[in-house]
Amino acid sequence: QVQLVESGGGSVQSGGNLRLSCAASGNIAGSICMAWYRQVPGREREEVARIERDGRVIYQDSAKGRFTISPDNDWHTLYLQMGSLKPDDTALYYCAADYDGHAGRCGYYWGRGTQVTVSS
Repeated sequence: QVQLVESGGGSVQSGGNLRLSCAASGNIAGSICMAWYRQVPGREREEVARIERDGRVIYQDSAKGRFTISPDNDWHTLYLQMGSLKPDDTALYYCAADYDGHAGRCGYYWGRGTQVTVSS
């Protein structure tokens, strides 16, 4: 079992920065991936960035060049540094861990989310 708790969300103006954190506890050492997702009402949850145990990092196109995903050494904290924020980045951001074979994505365990609101 893995427990995930996100923090760091808030309200910022367009062009601003935020750093989200995800505190992981439990058997995070057994997870082969961790990821950040976001969701707005009425739309599907979308993957923003993912990191895998072999070091591979994948970003959603809209996040490339603006966001950076990084774990600490033992993967007990996962960060998402977000820069040049836009109103379209407004969403509830979720942390996820381990691969869900049924869903075909990195998202077997989930946090409850942290809200990010970007005003123009």
